[in-house]
Amino acid sequence: MEHVLYMQRIRDYYLSQGYEKPYVWAHYEDVPFTPLKKPLSESTVTLFSTSDVSVRREDDDALSAAETTVGEVYSLPWDTPLESLYSRQESFDRYATSLDDIDSYLPLTRMREFAEAGRIGAVTRNFHNINRGYSQKLMIETSAPAALAKCREEGADVAVLTPV
Repeated sequence: MEHVLYMQRIRDYYLSQGYEKPYVWAHYEDVPFTPLKKPLSESTVTLFSTSDVSVRREDDDALSAAETTVGEVYSLPWDTPLESLYSRQESFDRYATSLDDIDSYLPLTRMREFAEAGRIGAVTRNFHNINRGYSQKLMIETSAPAALAKCREEGADVAVLTPV
């Protein structure tokens, strides 16, 4: 089996799209980290993804989630049936993977199982999507504060992030 050279593929992709410089990932000398205040088994966990997940409408398979602009955070209820979710994402390596298996990039089922098994205390009312952009400044100034507001609004102790 051949490994996917993800970082190099991202750099190559941006250069092929006409960007003059290769993509540079955010990095920090001092990583902001807060130790858990209580065990995971007592913590409320929320989930954030850049998967651009939406809900299909039964009548015409169109989007029922509100359109969002880059940098915004939108929420969907945890009890949304998995089979009604799909990703509108277009910027992924179609040769190495697909977005057919929602749980492979948005682990809703696993998180529910962890809550039922007592590995985590509970999940928040909603899971969240960050309509990502490739601007570090936009993410720091817009998306991060919006994500923090969602965490506080729903009483999350821990946030799990899944990028696509």
